Amino acid sequence: QVQLVESGGGMVQAGGSLRLSCAASGRPFSPYGMGWFRQAPGKAREFVAHIRWNGPITYYADSVKGRFTISKDTAKNTLYLQMNSLKPEDTAVYYCAVKKDSGPSYDSWGQGTQVTVSS
Repeated sequence: QVQLVESGGGMVQAGGSLRLSCAASGRPFSPYGMGWFRQAPGKAREFVAHIRWNGPITYYADSVKGRFTISKDTAKNTLYLQMNSLKPEDTAVYYCAVKKDSGPSYDSWGQGTQVTVSS
């Protein structure tokens, strides 16, 4: 069973930056891909970014393209999300998740980390 632990959230002013991390435990760890999602108060959880674990392929939501960068360190089983030019509408709980195969579902989720962007 994979366990995911996010960190790096916090409060920042608009225009600022944060870097989220997601450490995965459980061996062997060789997922198909990993992703970041977020959920703002009163809203549904939404996709933010995805990265293929074995390869360079990445996908982003239109709302974060050009501002957020997803990356990974496969040696450390760690996923990252570099968030620049943050906006108040980026305020949410951010979750990382693991996709075991190419199917549509993510299989394991972290507990989330709060990101608050003030105007």
